[in-house]
Amino acid sequence: MQVQKPYRILLYYKYTKLDNYEEYAAEHLEFCKKIGLKGRIIVAPEGLNGTVSGTVEQTDAYMEFVRKDPRFADIWFKIDEADGHAFKKMFVRPKKELVTWRFEEDVDPNETTGKYLTPKEFYEMLQRDDVVVLDGRNYYEYDLGHFRGAIRPEVESSREFPEWIRENLSQYKDKKVLTYCTGGIRCEKLSGFLLKEGFKDVYQLHGGVVTYGKDPEVQGRLWDGKLYVFDERISVPVNRTDEDVVISHCYYCGKPEDRYVNCANPFCNKQHFCCPECEVKYKRSCSDECREHPRNRYVEEENAKLQAAGK
Repeated sequence: MQVQKPYRILLYYKYTKLDNYEEYAAEHLEFCKKIGLKGRIIVAPEGLNGTVSGTVEQTDAYMEFVRKDPRFADIWFKIDEADGHAFKKMFVRPKKELVTWRFEEDVDPNETTGKYLTPKEFYEMLQRDDVVVLDGRNYYEYDLGHFRGAIRPEVESSREFPEWIRENLSQYKDKKVLTYCTGGIRCEKLSGFLLKEGFKDVYQLHGGVVTYGKDPEVQGRLWDGKLYVFDERISVPVNRTDEDVVISHCYYCGKPEDRYVNCANPFCNKQHFCCPECEVKYKRSCSDECREHPRNRYVEEENAKLQAAGK
């Protein structure tokens, strides 16, 4: 019998009108700090979006707190077990949007959004010849892992999607378009935007890739690589079959590697794939300039270890 891990990570969102969103954010932060929860939460006039970590007792208390509000009574919490916290601090930020799209004309997912597909339905449609699969995330998330045959978005942020779609995808307006993202929130508005742009038949993976990877029937099939997540884990497995592969490569030596690191130059922070051997050899720095930077974090970390060891 598998023993439950002592911590959980909750991923969730809900689009619903919040007139008092700034007050709600302040109350939210106060409660989260009171019970010892950690994570990142966004509160906006259009709803709530967050990823938090805590003990089983803390996360139970938080879910009860959120659902007590009638506006969030039916919110869907996606739950991962964990050995410890996935965040170091607790942030609750009031913002104008849950995801920063900045559309010329806003999209309300409660009015316009793509058709929901269960993991099994999505898996079946992935194998059809008449579909186009659009990754609704950023290029660095795609590079770590994606659905087989999905289009790589050449964007660094969600706000770049509208222009990129108009410039690159107009030829697919009569095709069936499948969209997906980490937990589902980005597809809510992305699929709606596609419909407003004249795409005829648009679908979204309900619950995102995190739900797809846990489905007992699908088991993450047709996903290659790992899933990028925005917490200290950085990546999690999706494909739970023997088809699982590493699709990314070390920035320095080119061998298969799915370990993401930030450049040690604090003024660069370029995220790149790096094997343990090359991290030492190249000081976790993406260029000669970054390696020689006077505030190189890798060098500072190594010097601190030597000092602690009395050398």
